[in-house]
Order: sequence, then structure tokens, then C-alpha cells
Amino acid sequence: MKLRITAFSCFLFFSAVGQAIEISGNIASELRYFPEEPVFFGASRFDRGSSLSLSFAPEIYHEWNEGERSIIFSPFLRWDESDSERTHRDIRELNMLLVQGDWEWRLGLGRVFWGVTESQHLVDVINQTDSVENIDGEDKLGQPMIQASWSQNWGVLDLFILPGFRERTYAGERGRLRAPLVVDTDNPVYESKSKDRHVDYAVRWSHTLGVWDVGLSNFYGTSRTPELRQRGYKLIPHYNLINQTGLDLQATLDEWILKLESIYRIDQQNNGNKNYAALVGGFEYTFVGAFETDADVGWLVEYHYDDRSLDATTPFQNDLFTAVRVALNDAESSELLAGAFVDLDYGGYSLRLEANRRLGDRWKLSLEYQGFNNIDPDDVLYTQRQDDYLQAELSWFF
Repeated sequence: MKLRITAFSCFLFFSAVGQAIEISGNIASELRYFPEEPVFFGASRFDRGSSLSLSFAPEIYHEWNEGERSIIFSPFLRWDESDSERTHRDIRELNMLLVQGDWEWRLGLGRVFWGVTESQHLVDVINQTDSVENIDGEDKLGQPMIQASWSQNWGVLDLFILPGFRERTYAGERGRLRAPLVVDTDNPVYESKSKDRHVDYAVRWSHTLGVWDVGLSNFYGTSRTPELRQRGYKLIPHYNLINQTGLDLQATLDEWILKLESIYRIDQQNNGNKNYAALVGGFEYTFVGAFETDADVGWLVEYHYDDRSLDATTPFQNDLFTAVRVALNDAESSELLAGAFVDLDYGGYSLRLEANRRLGDRWKLSLEYQGFNNIDPDDVLYTQRQDDYLQAELSWFF
């Protein structure tokens, strides 16, 4: 009901200023193929086979006052034939921008990205992950926010007030890439007495110092990553209050790019017993015009560390990521990223491949492969050991 009311309100607003509306977006058809049977009973309509889904992601934009005022509306809808939990809708963005001298104000639902590394975004804490979209953590739900940005010669200061919390999405009983027990998203538990209405706060300073891009941030509020605790035959998400300080650094040195993200997180509920530090850092080296062609070939290496060691709740406690990125720089914008995560404690590894290519002016074909190999029973990824998949997505842009 809230989504329908919001969409109708947007329709009335944009109708009033209709002569300056910009409409874009895409409609996509996605096919996933799982060659192995699911680990858990009922995890798919098919013992093995394919699963089809459709998505619709329009964007409506309008600006006035020479760009000092603007509004954007970006809803998202997906239908999935196998998993009812993956069939969902969201408003990714619905916010207004006001520019006043050195200040920029944004009000509404928005998405904010922090981070510089390829394989994991530790410092990116504002938006909730839409995990039914993909396991790479790149897809985010819209976050209610008031954002003020102050630009000076010493950098940019971003201030956030975040009223309202978005719960993480999880695969349902018939979904793949899920835990052994279904996550009960209808009965979450919050540390805050205000539950999902707790007001969170964040601040970030960013600046460019020579070849270095620096970001220093702090977030206080409800953790976007819940603890999953078993209750009967279900997992209950527990959302604790946290205080997280983050640092992101990137240095651009000709063909070399050095990257680092690190955090220190204080868990308020446990009085410091679960405080921890984590980091991911490495480099990317690009061979420009590789093999005497127009293509650029990049080599990426990133190391992941979490001082909780084997007690970490993520698979990145002591891991190495290495990948090759290829950009053909052709008329079709053909790109490829092929990489592997290697767990240095358990010895398992996972493979990931992403490729995309434009087909004409309005079509785009994207391919993705995810494989899990030699996963140890103590590894967080063990529940997904038979969830290798190949995905093809065909998108039409308007």
C-alpha cells in the first residue's frame, strides 16, 4: 500500500512538471541454471535446472533552477518463478536535491556508495543489501535519509540522518543460495526499543591529497548485517546497534591503483565482547593497449582479513582474491571480469565470472558464473556448496 501511494504521489508531481521529465531505465529477462541438486529439501521447484525471472527498473528525473533543484524516482520490481521471496519490489531512490552555495541537501529515499575495493565493500554501511538479487552485495535497498554535503578546499563533509530501517532480504524455502533453515523475515528482533524506527546517524569526510583519495567515516545505528539465531525450524534475524569507524584509501599511480578499506566495529549490545577490526586491500595493474590492441587488461589482487578469525560470520576472514579484468574498448563496450576467492584457512575456493556486451543501441547481454569448490564443513559457504550457477540476462534500455 505504501509503495502504491508513493508511486501515485510521484505521478501527480511529475505530471505537474511534465514538459521537463527525463525517463530512462531497463526491462530485463534473467535465466539461472543450476547444474546440481539443492542441498536442502524444497530449495527449488526443480531438483536441478533453470529458473526464470523478470525485472523492471525505470528512472524518472526532473531538474530546474539550472540544475540547483532536481528530483529522481527509481522504483524496482522483480518477478521470480521459483522463489516467492525473490519476487519483490522496492523504491531504490525517491529524493530531492537542493543546491545552496557550498551546500547540497538531499531528502527522501536514496542510495549512497562508499568504498574503493573490488571484491568487498567493508565501509559501505548506509544502505541495506538486497541479497535476493545477487550474492555479490552490490544491489542495495533504498534508505530513508536526510543528507547534507558541505564542499570546501579541505574536502567534502557528508552528514546523514537516517530515520527508518530496511530489513535484509533472504531467499525463501524454494530459493537457492540459502541457509539450511529459512530466515523468518516476518519476526525480526531489534536491540533498539524503537525497532525499525530507530534513527541512525553517519558522517564522512573525503578529500583528494595528491595521488590519494581518502575517506574517513563513522556510523552509529542499527547494523545492516543481522545475526541469524535458530528458533525451532527457522532462523531469526537479530539486528544489533553498532558504532562503526571506516577508512578507505585509493592511490592512482599511472597503471597502478592501490586500494584499502578498513573498519573497526563496536557492538553496543555485547559491551565490547564482539568488537572487531577487518580490512581488505590490494592493487590493480592495467596493461593499456595490451598485446598491441585497443583492449585494456587489468590484474587485481586483494587480501581480506577479519580479526575474529574462524569465528567470523563472513567468508572473508583470511582470504585472497585475484582476478583479470578485460575491456575491449570496442563499439559494443565488451567487458569481462574473471576472478577467484581462495580461503587461506580452509583451502576452499569460489570462482566468479562476469561478462557483458551491448547488442545494438538498446540491448545488452550479461553473463555470470558462480562456482563453489572444495568447501570445508566449517566454512560459512558450506551451505552453498552445490549452488553453482550460470546466469544469462538480456536487458532492453529505454
